[in-house]
Amino acid sequence: MSVTTQTNYEELWKKNPMLKPRIAKVTVNIGVGESGERLQKAMKVLEMLTGQKPVPRKAKRTIKEFGIHRGENIAVMVTLRKQRAIEFLRKALEAVGWRLKASSFDRFGNFAFGIKEHISIPGVKYDPEIGIFGMDVCVTIERPGFRVMRRKRARSRIPLRHRVKKEEAIEFMIKEFGVTIV
Repeated sequence: MSVTTQTNYEELWKKNPMLKPRIAKVTVNIGVGESGERLQKAMKVLEMLTGQKPVPRKAKRTIKEFGIHRGENIAVMVTLRKQRAIEFLRKALEAVGWRLKASSFDRFGNFAFGIKEHISIPGVKYDPEIGIFGMDVCVTIERPGFRVMRRKRARSRIPLRHRVKKEEAIEFMIKEFGVTIV
C-alpha cells in the first residue's frame, strides 16, 4: 500500500473488510500514588464508570521523595473490550469535547488521552465522600487477524503492511466517532 488520501482508505476498507481497523481494547488507568483509602475510592470510581472490577497496579521501584515503596499498590486499571469498550470510549470522548491531538497517536495507530476530572464524563455526579479523580484512557486499534500474533499454537508475526498506520487510525476515528483532530 502506498501513501493514500482520506477517500482511498474508505474505498480500501469497502473492497477488503479485513483491512478495516477496529477498536481492540480500551484501557482506563487511575494513578493515585499511594495505597489505602484513596486507592479504594479510585477503585469505586472506576467500577462505577466501567461496570467492571478494577485491578490494582504495583509500584515498580521505590521513590523516597514521594513516599512510594516498591511493590505497593499505587494505581488501578481496567481493560474493556468489544461493546463495553466502544460505549465507554464514546463517553470519554464526550468528556474531552470530541477532540484529540494528532500527537497522541503512535505510529501503529494506538492513541491515548487524559480526562482531568471524572465528573466531566456525562451521567456522573460529584460525590463529596469520593472526591475527584483524573484518568488516562489508552485505545488500541488493530485490524482483524491480529490473533495470529497472540495465540498459543502456530504463533506468527504480523507484517508491517497489515498494521494500522497513524493516518489510517486518525481517519478511522473521524469516520466512526466523529472526532476533531487538533
